[in-house]
Amino acid sequence: MKLVTPDFGLVIWMTLTFLTVLFLLSKFAWKPILKMISEREKTIEDALLSAEKAKEEMAKLTANNELLIKEAQAERDALLKMARDTKDQIINEARDKASKEAERLIEVARETINNERQKAITELKNQVATLSLDVAEKLIRKELSSDGKQRELAESLIADAKLN
Repeated sequence: MKLVTPDFGLVIWMTLTFLTVLFLLSKFAWKPILKMISEREKTIEDALLSAEKAKEEMAKLTANNELLIKEAQAERDALLKMARDTKDQIINEARDKASKEAERLIEVARETINNERQKAITELKNQVATLSLDVAEKLIRKELSSDGKQRELAESLIADAKLN
């Protein structure tokens, strides 16, 4: 049982050794250990503050990026609308120009057709007149081949001229 119940001298020496170790630790070890712990605590706190600041900056940058994206989309939409309007305007101008050109070409074709028709009618009249003169000349030669018929025609022409 001697091992379970310590001797009075042993208790004193153990207490004296514990207090000496405690004194040495408090004198030489506790201050540097506490200083390192406080520095580590400060470093961790600074890192947390930096992380919080970085998180806030990221949130601001994200908001700015979203704003820039919205502005870019609005600008893109405006450019697309302007391009569509310009396209429609160009198409309408080209359509109007083509329509006017078609009308002008149709009018020129009508004038050309009318001129050609008039020319054909005039040429046909000239040919009919020439043929009529040729037929009349042949008939008159045949009819007036004798002297009696010639006198008779001259007298009837004189009689008609006097009447008019």
